[in-house]
Amino acid sequence: MKIYNTLSGKKDQFKPLKNKKVNIFVCGLTVYDYSHIGHARLFVAFDVFVKYLRHVGYKVFYLQNITDLDDKIIARAREKKVPPKDLADAFTKEYFKDMKALGVDSVTKYAAATKYIKEIIGQVKKLQDKGFAYKIEEDGIYYDISKFKDYGKLAGRTALDAEDAVTRIDYSSKKKNRGDFCLWKFSSIEGEPKWKSPWGMGRPGWHIEDTAITEKFFGPQYDIHGGARELLFPHHQAEVSQMEAISDKSPMVKYWVHVGVLTVNGQKMSKSLGNFILISDFIRRYSVAQLRFLIVKNLWSSPLDYSDSAMLEVKSALDKIEEFLRKIKNSESKIKNNKISVILKKTKKDFYEQLADNFNTPKAFAVMFDFINKTNQLLEKNSFAKKEAGEVYKFFEEINGIFGIIDFKKVNAKIPAKIKKLAKEREKFRKEQNWQKSDELRAKIEKQGFTVEDTPSGPAIKKI
Repeated sequence: MKIYNTLSGKKDQFKPLKNKKVNIFVCGLTVYDYSHIGHARLFVAFDVFVKYLRHVGYKVFYLQNITDLDDKIIARAREKKVPPKDLADAFTKEYFKDMKALGVDSVTKYAAATKYIKEIIGQVKKLQDKGFAYKIEEDGIYYDISKFKDYGKLAGRTALDAEDAVTRIDYSSKKKNRGDFCLWKFSSIEGEPKWKSPWGMGRPGWHIEDTAITEKFFGPQYDIHGGARELLFPHHQAEVSQMEAISDKSPMVKYWVHVGVLTVNGQKMSKSLGNFILISDFIRRYSVAQLRFLIVKNLWSSPLDYSDSAMLEVKSALDKIEEFLRKIKNSESKIKNNKISVILKKTKKDFYEQLADNFNTPKAFAVMFDFINKTNQLLEKNSFAKKEAGEVYKFFEEINGIFGIIDFKKVNAKIPAKIKKLAKEREKFRKEQNWQKSDELRAKIEKQGFTVEDTPSGPAIKKI
């Protein structure tokens, strides 16, 4: 297996530190608002990747942090006039609800930052003792990036470029370097969460929570660190600088995996542009399977643009899969067709070869649809035996175990006799070109939760 590694800048052979055991950490949510489809892109991408690793025999510990204390949380809590902890707890519940709705269930452990204050303080103290951190009175403890000789190696930037960081910069006129970041923030503000430390009451900086959590579970070195591409600098670079300074071990992470950004109609999501789409709103309009397929049919590292036309393509593709599986399920021939087994064997091989090559889902799905096309041609000539149909069906169940893109309830839905009767009557009117009666019966069928499509072989009834 090969995977594109941000650290090396190329596809690297995947060799975990401990044979078949894989430790993976992904930057989780800062819980100050509801989750949007950009979050869905990130967490579904890693959900399917982890499920694939487990499917091919790796024992994966998937760790994800929850930033439940942060400047954004405190600011939002002040706006709403609620305690920061109550706000964070409420949005954590909403996040878990969204992940459950999306079928993201591969995470082994969610780690909330405030549960690891002891570990965070321990790391800050080690950095200070080793000369990598300094104190600014009435402000906090800061990391001195000039002391870490490899600063910038992950992001391909140097300390001199640090001032152009665009995410969560710690401002202080007393910093030694503009790129220095806060490890521990002093606090005397009433109502603001704070903990005792060797430097007085305060709270963690953003970057330090991740290394404290990963060292707690994985030690100073582990296999995969994942996250959104926009976190590469300064956040992920800060993590590397912290952990490698503490441990004197390099690299902190063997493979860095960054997921591409999601845009809406070619633009970055923004509330001011009116294109900010929450997960809960999205899945009221489209199915979870459709959202997951939109995400996984694109290469994980590439940009992904959401649009109505993209969703039409998604719906068409999933309809094709489900219609194919209904045909397979209803195949009743007793005649063995050796071609099916041969094609299926090659398809499986090609499908998993594409996934093993940088988890190339676009090419893997191209293999799958090619199989559907070839098999449909054989089905037009003759249905095939139940044993072969079962093998094909099992392969698609296998695919779905990784990707979660097929609604098997719809595929396996039994068509009531009265619906079949209505479809038969509608077909009669359609052949007579009595379009009014035909449309009336279609509407009647749809009101009862089914739809009918006209195909060359006759009407096809499906569960909506």
